[in-house]
Amino acid sequence: MRVRKLTFAALAVAATLSLTACNDEDLTGQGDPSAASTASTVSPSGGSGSDSSEKAGGQQDTGSGSESGSGGGGAEKCRTDDLNISATDGTISGDTEGMVVVEFKNLGGKDCVLAAYAGVDLKTGSGSLSAERTGQEADTTVLKDGESTFFGVTYPMNDSGGSGVSVSALLVTPPNETKSFSVEWPSSNTLPVTDGSGSSVKVGPMGSAGQGGES
Repeated sequence: MRVRKLTFAALAVAATLSLTACNDEDLTGQGDPSAASTASTVSPSGGSGSDSSEKAGGQQDTGSGSESGSGGGGAEKCRTDDLNISATDGTISGDTEGMVVVEFKNLGGKDCVLAAYAGVDLKTGSGSLSAERTGQEADTTVLKDGESTFFGVTYPMNDSGGSGVSVSALLVTPPNETKSFSVEWPSSNTLPVTDGSGSSVKVGPMGSAGQGGES
């Protein structure tokens, strides 16, 4: 009888140890409740918050008005369809070269960015003539909505007494754009007929001329 009591006691101890082991295993599987809560707050995109911070920090406000400087404050490039492009005769009496002043006015409803140089081609009676860049250094221009910026196109005037080469229009392409805009040639001057040794037609950077031709 004593043997049977000892056997029952041993079985009871074994059952208790087995139950304790099961409970310990369940707790281990749950882990730290605070760690589980922390993990559930991590964004599934993993790094999207960091990307947003970098984009916001990379945008710099250049202030009000039409300004030049590095960065565009997050503004997009100025598109041809959003600009009113016009040209006036800016030649001053007594100058050895003629000048046409080209105006870009922003009508796009928001600020936009212009790089240093526009593309300019002259339509002449002898074909198309591309203007060369003057090489002046120029920063990117942030053109405010409703504001204008001006640049000059200089050309050799015909003083030979002959009829020279007539110019009918300017084909203007804003910086980083592929769509051009045709502007009527505003001057009565003609280009001299040359063998290529004379001075060329040149275009200045954004802001290189003021309204009315003042540089």
